[in-house]
Amino acid sequence: MPDFALLAVFIPTFFFVAITPGMCMTLAMTLGMSIGVRRTLWMMLGELIGVALVATAAVMGVASIMLNYPEVFQIFKWVGGLYLGYIGVQMWRARGKMAILSDDKTNPRVSNLTLISQGFITAIANPKGWAFMVSLLPPFINAEREVAPQLLALLSIIMVTEFTSMLAYASGGKSLRIFLSRGDNIRWLNRIAGSLMIGVGIWLAIS
Repeated sequence: MPDFALLAVFIPTFFFVAITPGMCMTLAMTLGMSIGVRRTLWMMLGELIGVALVATAAVMGVASIMLNYPEVFQIFKWVGGLYLGYIGVQMWRARGKMAILSDDKTNPRVSNLTLISQGFITAIANPKGWAFMVSLLPPFINAEREVAPQLLALLSIIMVTEFTSMLAYASGGKSLRIFLSRGDNIRWLNRIAGSLMIGVGIWLAIS
């Protein structure tokens, strides 16, 4: 059985961490702005899978090995960062599958797998995310109890909190889209979304 006293402390702790703006939250807001909340759910799925993998690895001790070999991160970070930056440039130029069109035509559909991979790569390629999980999760594991139930409880809290936070950011992005799309503001909407995407790419690459 999980230690409910530790869970009571973990819930508010992780909530304040999750709701703080970061790479995944910025990506959720950007995609909510460009493709809508419903399609952004696929990115959230990939991000949640990545976060669950990082959290499990942190508890099992794998993260300590990963942190000792930072070159492993470099490949994911630079490839992922360059890809997100490329998408951002395309949006800035009002091209590509995520650009918002001004003539009410349906946008070219970006694949669900692409959205899932964006979320997954952003989650697992963030060294700060690994370091945070390594420092945060172990203190909330009671060594005198079975690890599996405790890990399951912590992962459940993490998944719900991350999803709720990303949903809030994506909804905010959609609201911003509605506000900016009034009149002839589509070009600026694309530039804002593109700039945010480029920013996430740079953040991922140099973090």
